Amino acid sequence: MSIQEKLDNLTQNSGVYQMLDKQGLVIYVGKAKNLKNRVSSYFVKHHDSGKTRALVANIDSFEVLLTETETQALLLEAELIKQHMPRYNILLKDSKSYPYIAISNDKHPRVSFFRGKKQEKCQYFGPYPSAHVVRDSLGLLKKIFKVRQCTNATYRSRSRACLEYQIGLCSAPCVGHINDENYQQDVKMMSLFLAGKGKQTLDKISQKMQIASANQEFELAAHLRDQLIDLRKIQERHASNSTADMDVIAVYQQDGVNAIEVLFIRSGKQVGQEFILPKNSSHQAVEVVLSAFLPLYYVGKDTPKQLLLSHQLLDKKIISTALNTHIIDAPGKDKKHYLNIANLTVKENLNQNLLARFRKKSTLVHLQSILNLKKLPETMECFDISHMMGESTTASCVVFEKGVPKVSKYRQFDIKNITPGDDYAAMNQVIFRRYSKRLKNKQPLPDLVFVDGGLGQLNQAIMVMDSIGIDEVQLVGVAKGEKRKAGLETLITVDQGQVHKINLPPHDPALMLINHIRDESHRFAIKNHRIKRSKNRTTSPLESISGVGKLRRAALLNYFGGLQEIKQASVDEIQKVHGINLALATKIVETLNASR
Repeated sequence: MSIQEKLDNLTQNSGVYQMLDKQGLVIYVGKAKNLKNRVSSYFVKHHDSGKTRALVANIDSFEVLLTETETQALLLEAELIKQHMPRYNILLKDSKSYPYIAISNDKHPRVSFFRGKKQEKCQYFGPYPSAHVVRDSLGLLKKIFKVRQCTNATYRSRSRACLEYQIGLCSAPCVGHINDENYQQDVKMMSLFLAGKGKQTLDKISQKMQIASANQEFELAAHLRDQLIDLRKIQERHASNSTADMDVIAVYQQDGVNAIEVLFIRSGKQVGQEFILPKNSSHQAVEVVLSAFLPLYYVGKDTPKQLLLSHQLLDKKIISTALNTHIIDAPGKDKKHYLNIANLTVKENLNQNLLARFRKKSTLVHLQSILNLKKLPETMECFDISHMMGESTTASCVVFEKGVPKVSKYRQFDIKNITPGDDYAAMNQVIFRRYSKRLKNKQPLPDLVFVDGGLGQLNQAIMVMDSIGIDEVQLVGVAKGEKRKAGLETLITVDQGQVHKINLPPHDPALMLINHIRDESHRFAIKNHRIKRSKNRTTSPLESISGVGKLRRAALLNYFGGLQEIKQASVDEIQKVHGINLALATKIVETLNASR
């Protein structure tokens, strides 16, 4: 069925639509109150937005999912966007789940840091904006309530109190230094405190302290008194007119780039923040970005009771219902200062981000001028060779795009069939393997290639590129400076047989970028060389011989006494080992002789 036929028969109910490309991949997900009207609007003759024109050009088909309400459509849209990560939707990068404080249901409950899928057996408090906030809170709980934080394995293995007890950070229930009833009371008080019921916690502790004093349980009364004092100090420190938990969300756009700042307000105090740059949101209206952001960010999480927004939403009622929260877009005096902080912060963070982008681009322009390149070197690659006295030679290729490392595109190469320690042959091999394959697969070539080394390594790279017919890529050697000191490197280029050497000041931004690229290639090469060398030193050469399994290796070693004796043995001697025939003995001798 053609797109027009599907449009003619499309329902006018609410739901979610998915745009598909020729490969059947979901490239856009949207929701609509009226699916027929909304989907049909994509297939008109003209669109003002370049992004929409690009989307429509790639649509091969579409699918719809019906819902009973707009709220259901909003929730389903958010889930599908997270599932498919469509290229034309405004997206958030997936991040770890928020951290919580968990209290177990053991005989002597444990309080701990938690992140992940919740279990029914535990009690959870949070979420907290960052891990360090949780760890600070756990440190505070140790001092006040002295509830254990050790693992169950450590708890079960104790025969005497640990250092935590000695320094007053645990009541040592593991060895009976506190009775079960008092320990459970401490856990209960801690739970009330974490639940935000500070006044109720203080009242209960005060009552228990008076009872303990009346019963002449002076040690317990002193313990409760210390808890009361510490909790009152915390309450005074965190006193605020506003006690509600809320997130403050400010959106700001500059030069077509949208940014979002989220402030986490808990019990009237700012406890954290997060700066987010949504993908695929360039030149989108801030209200559109905010509407797309809220479901993606909060669906599936514990949303605070209030969301304070910097802009009004067209679908405010739907989002508020879907997230089960109260949305405020016109705050009173008691909350307006939070929004001012968020607005100022998002502007500053976005400005710094754009300046960083500008500095990277200006550095690339500077590098283009220094090397007299025809185009801006947006894609750069660098090669380095690593070995130890010729052993386990490896080569690395690191990739930078727009001045930023692309780790997912880094590649490593095992160098084979060369004279050990021959860096020129190793460079020749890695350049040939890298670019002959890219030519064969018709993959794009970099704008600039750096070779870690002097004129010799650079000439090898030039020779290989000429032999496979690549002449549009600029090759640059990076020779180490005097005493290998950073900042004194010499850049080497060859133009029509003429060698040119360029020395830049140590703090020149172009040289600093080149050093960054070179250092990355060096780090990556050494890392892989060490892995290979370690593997070679812990692996027997016998393991690489087909037909020599675990039992035959054991038989060989038991018969001869060691690998060196096997290497010195003849074919006839090896044949005497049970399970090894003439053909396999010959293969063993040839392989071991080749590895010497």
